Amino acid sequence: MTNALIVGAGPGLSASLARLLTARGAKVALAARDTGKLNGLCQETGAITYSCDATDEASVEALFAQLATEDRSPDLLIYNASAYTRGPIAQLDAGKVRDVLAVSAYGAFLAARAAARVMLKKGSGTMLFTGASAGVKGYAQSAPFAMGKFALRGLCQSLARELAPQNIHVAHFVIDGSIYQPERGTPFDNPDKTLHPDAIAQSYLAIADQDRSAWSWEVELRPYNESF
Repeated sequence: MTNALIVGAGPGLSASLARLLTARGAKVALAARDTGKLNGLCQETGAITYSCDATDEASVEALFAQLATEDRSPDLLIYNASAYTRGPIAQLDAGKVRDVLAVSAYGAFLAARAAARVMLKKGSGTMLFTGASAGVKGYAQSAPFAMGKFALRGLCQSLARELAPQNIHVAHFVIDGSIYQPERGTPFDNPDKTLHPDAIAQSYLAIADQDRSAWSWEVELRPYNESF
């Protein structure tokens, strides 16, 4: 893979992915609403940032147009954007719920559509999407997150069936557990009960490297001691 695009980039998993991809010689583009938080990562990896609101069609289209002019149209798209709100159904704020659905599902659709147009012309490509266990089972007082992640999983399943015969690999990752982020404190600072972002990134790239004779469309990742 020559060009990689991470949409919804930030610290944690996106940073691990950027480091790993750069080490493998890829040109990495990082798209986020707030690109200032990525300055250190760019200095470390040589990645380039692009301001983009994944939930805005014009913003996503502008991002892909700019990448094309810079010869950075993605061979690999990683959609890592997510949003979260929770609470009793009778008390949920409708605007916040709408925002969660827009980031988790609608933004993924916009990014996938733009990437598909590029990859179909190239005749190949890979799209990887970060999901959650909430996309497989809904938890009490977590309806917005479940709605968004269920929609994301459905999108990925449909894309995989449509695009695999056209040599475009689509994979959805069920991240079952908290990602190790010690700066956030408990429970994210326990390395024995969280998923390490470097390990997740290695799994993403292993799937991206699969031979097309044996593609996975979905992978579940969880700590060894996580119940499921």
